[in-house]
Amino acid sequence: MNGTVSAAFSQTYAEARGKFVAAAEAAGLDVEVHPHPMIGRDGEALSMDVVRDGPADAASVLILSSACHGVEGFCGSGAQVALVGNAAHREAVRRSGVAVLYIHGLNPYGFSWWRRTTQENVDLNRNFHDFHRPLPRNTGYDEIAHLLVPSTWPPSAGVQAAQDDYIARHGLRAWQTAITAGQYDHPEGLFYGGRNPTWSQQTLRQVLRDHGQRCRQLGWIDLHTGLGPSGVGERIFACRDDAAALARVRGWWGAGVTSIYDGSSTSALLSGLMWLSAYEECPQAIYSGIALEYGTVPIGEVLDALRADQWLENHPEAGEPQREAIKRRVRDAFYTDTDAWKQRIVEQATEAMHQALTGLSAAA
Repeated sequence: MNGTVSAAFSQTYAEARGKFVAAAEAAGLDVEVHPHPMIGRDGEALSMDVVRDGPADAASVLILSSACHGVEGFCGSGAQVALVGNAAHREAVRRSGVAVLYIHGLNPYGFSWWRRTTQENVDLNRNFHDFHRPLPRNTGYDEIAHLLVPSTWPPSAGVQAAQDDYIARHGLRAWQTAITAGQYDHPEGLFYGGRNPTWSQQTLRQVLRDHGQRCRQLGWIDLHTGLGPSGVGERIFACRDDAAALARVRGWWGAGVTSIYDGSSTSALLSGLMWLSAYEECPQAIYSGIALEYGTVPIGEVLDALRADQWLENHPEAGEPQREAIKRRVRDAFYTDTDAWKQRIVEQATEAMHQALTGLSAAA
């Protein structure tokens, strides 16, 4: 069983995309290709690929998406490939009457180049704003920006001491929140939300318009990694701060669903969230969603890997040995390349999908 599940996962973006397309074709499903304007790390074509399993006029649609944060796609793609290639799962989808929309590679550039960000150095899940309106100000990030991406890597003793002092005074949670909430004033920094819509944002909105404007119910499971205990999939409420929606989501996915709005999630309160586009592009639908956030390594290691990667992005003159070490550290922070971890990822994704199918069927 483990060997079968592991075969759904990949070592490169090109391999992952190839497996996803092959699984879809073997299932008799069409692949809708949205070509990306840039090329991948190995010279390969990049795209956001969409597969719909179910009728065009289905009353309920369920999205399963991967690689919002690029390098996290190694996990998400593996789950998608395993599900598309699972005949029992596809039969459950058919019986439910729900159309399932697999969106593979929301941020294919980051997936290929082992970055969390888009080619614009933007965190896609902080990029969903009306950019004609004032953007949020993250004063906590402003205070520590010079520490996060210092002039040298590894950080100097002085930078490390200042970081340790900040955490000692404010706590690790405050450090995490200041870094990850989203910021719009440091384009060469971390968790930058951008000043304009990215290619991925615009393309995803088009996919939602094409596939989500005819349904009455819309569900969404967005696959992520990097927070929480290794292999544990935290189910994070991914809707507006709405009590009725939270009750509905917990009715589908369990009382353990956490929320960034009440502090129960390992995630900080974020701005510019991707899932809010469901309300904007599919206003006729009742929307219910979660982020399925799988743990990998401790949060401090994750953040330090991202800091190193941003330093590398800002210093293209860095030598090849250091470059390779930093890139490997980034991938390892978001992808645990073991059979046992992959097995847990697929098991939990499958359970969450079937819970959503049940919830959407009952609501139809």
